[in-house]
Amino acid sequence: MSAVAVLRLPLSTDLSGFVGLLKRMQVPHRVSEEAGELVLWAPETIVDDVRSLYERFPMGDPEHELPIVERPAPMPRPGFAQQLRASPATGVVLLLCIIVAVVTQLGDNLSTLSGLTFVDFSIRGQYIQFSPLSETLASGQWWRLFTPMLIHFGFLHIAMNGMWYWELGRRIEMRQGSINLIGLSLLFSLVSNFAQYLFGGPSLFGGLSGVLYGLLGHVWIYQKMAPNPMYHLPRGVLVMMLVWLALCMSGLVSMIGFGQIANAAHVGGLLIGCLTGLLGGLWARRKQTA
Repeated sequence: MSAVAVLRLPLSTDLSGFVGLLKRMQVPHRVSEEAGELVLWAPETIVDDVRSLYERFPMGDPEHELPIVERPAPMPRPGFAQQLRASPATGVVLLLCIIVAVVTQLGDNLSTLSGLTFVDFSIRGQYIQFSPLSETLASGQWWRLFTPMLIHFGFLHIAMNGMWYWELGRRIEMRQGSINLIGLSLLFSLVSNFAQYLFGGPSLFGGLSGVLYGLLGHVWIYQKMAPNPMYHLPRGVLVMMLVWLALCMSGLVSMIGFGQIANAAHVGGLLIGCLTGLLGGLWARRKQTA
């Protein structure tokens, strides 16, 4: 069943109460942002009913569940291909991670891995000898500031990071655009990699987790400054990721066999993400009230 645009409203409109009413009534719907407007979609068979309901209860009605004339079958969720077309930058980053995972054999191929780590290294018998960062940058290898985000060690590592990047990256890409997602990912990678190098010293570290905590902080604070359905995260998601960060920093996760955790990268990513979320959210709020 096809969906049509029922309402087109300014970005500053608070639809949370009305959306909650639709959920309680089990009315199929979705909300998106297009051309600077909030768009509420619903099956075309109930367009007039939904509009009438909004005219009567624009802020929602927490006390009564009102009947609707017809309840059609739920709208099908967008397929993977459709979601991928809507968020190409997210897909490109994940594809690069998969390619690097294959080429480096999930970190086991050290000769290939050495071209992507934060600083160059060489093998001396049973030891790894790292080059100084200044020497690495002086030789023009600036890509190393960012490429550790593409490195993963093990299937579980890339599977978990990929799942969360797909979830958070798509939200940012649909809300702020592909260029902003790429720019934020590179910034978070740069800051988290530097943080890990400064606090952990030269080592083999990598993964999207520093970037993920940056994306989490960005969405979290941005939503507080300029609320939008796209950036609404269930409280359990935020609590779970912050608890996981605390467990990693406690050393418990490493003790039970998850290997060394790049805690400085996680914290650095989260802090810079909160900062960009604050600045972006304040800018969005200013635009909404202008």
